[in-house]
Amino acid sequence: MRGGKTLWCAGCTNGIVTRALIDAFLSLGLDPSRIVVIAGIGCAGRITSYLEYSTVHTAHGRALAVATGAKLADPGLEIVVVMGDGDCAAIGGNHLIHAARRNVDLTALIFNNAIYGMTGGQAGPTTHEGDRSKTSPYGNPEPAFDICELAWAAGATYVARGIPYAYLKLVQLIAGGIAHKGFSLVEAVSDCPTYYGRMNTKLDAAGMLAAQKEDAVTVDRYDPERDGPIAGTYPVGLLHHVERARFADVYAQVRKRAGYEPDGDGAAESAP
Repeated sequence: MRGGKTLWCAGCTNGIVTRALIDAFLSLGLDPSRIVVIAGIGCAGRITSYLEYSTVHTAHGRALAVATGAKLADPGLEIVVVMGDGDCAAIGGNHLIHAARRNVDLTALIFNNAIYGMTGGQAGPTTHEGDRSKTSPYGNPEPAFDICELAWAAGATYVARGIPYAYLKLVQLIAGGIAHKGFSLVEAVSDCPTYYGRMNTKLDAAGMLAAQKEDAVTVDRYDPERDGPIAGTYPVGLLHHVERARFADVYAQVRKRAGYEPDGDGAAESAP
């Protein structure tokens, strides 16, 4: 960590998820000089100011595009892309589905608080139907994206969801995503007491965090017919895990077929 104070609101769980990311890195014994954290715009994007790793604070919705370029330029980097739910599923949604489809070897860590926090509490693509926000004061008329299902359907090879309340499990899920060779998406359910909370619940910040215990159902006990949006619950844990060729490896094969290979000094030479 860099410094001892953040700009996140009191009671925001973004700080818990940030610490979980650091503990995940430490548990894997990674070389800090090879870690890169790339973030977009939004509350979650502030993470780049608080980490001593190499970081990039890029444009809204474009973090995965920047990360894809970095991974292809240096496949040995351990890249984590931190995004909020709006940054990931709204303006960055196109980059999400194609990074998953390509199976780019990086980890997307989504701080999902179901609302736009930094810009004042507007409804976003993960705001649940019926929830109130600055732009839906009488209830959101739109159904919400399930980011995990979206990533799974698009081709992600590791998909997980965790909650800050179950901190150690969240650390394990993030570490599993980083260790996985392929596109990993880990959704961290994050509370926003400042905007979402005061418009949709009578719970305080501690109460919102404790409510995660009741709302989250482990994947082995989750029943789609019994649980789900109607019951106000969601599955947590490792939701999907398969192995297939990583994009950097497939791309290297294409370069080889094209006769474009690095010389002895590591510089690329064009085919004759």
